[in-house]
Amino acid sequence: MTGRTSIIAIDGPAASGKSSTAQMVAEKLGFLHIDSGSLYRAATAAALREEPDPSRWTEDDVLSAARSIELRAARTSFYPVLDGHNIEDEIRGGDVTRHVSRVAQMPTVREWVNDKVRAAAAGRNVVVDGRDMGTVVFPAADLKIFLTADSRERAARRLRQRGTPTSEQLIVDETRRINERDARDARQTVPAADAVVIDTTSLTQQEQVERIVSLSERRAG
Repeated sequence: MTGRTSIIAIDGPAASGKSSTAQMVAEKLGFLHIDSGSLYRAATAAALREEPDPSRWTEDDVLSAARSIELRAARTSFYPVLDGHNIEDEIRGGDVTRHVSRVAQMPTVREWVNDKVRAAAAGRNVVVDGRDMGTVVFPAADLKIFLTADSRERAARRLRQRGTPTSEQLIVDETRRINERDARDARQTVPAADAVVIDTTSLTQQEQVERIVSLSERRAG
């Protein structure tokens, strides 16, 4: 893909591996990676700083807290900055993980995230990942991918990612949480009509990356 800026949109449900896969695809192609989920997490972290009790949050409160967040470009990706500080570690914490799904349901917060992602992508070759990148944010993306996998496999991957020793009960519990998250996010997590759907249940991450890079290169001609 040369001669003009290009966008690859990768969507999928929770724990489908879209962010790590998108990062690797971006590195292979020399693009920048934009993780839209990091903005929802950053907004959640900002809201927790303002009000530690999420039951007291209103949509306006979360949006107000989020306005101090920026996306900054690094060598291969963008990272969220809150009040001038990189908060990558904070947004991966347990409190943020527990409450980010609620924040991601807020329409005005979704609009704010989408505007931030579009602004970051302007004039750049990017790989973006999220839930509605190919349907809402970049409907004219050069390549749209929808990653999916069996919920049990996604649960096992998430536990491995956390470095948690796995057991049957832990996998069952995590599968239940993922299924609950899928139900909450179902309206946003729909493949675009022209997306290439890739079931990654039996694929390694390297195989996923190679398939997407190959699709990108073929479409580039």
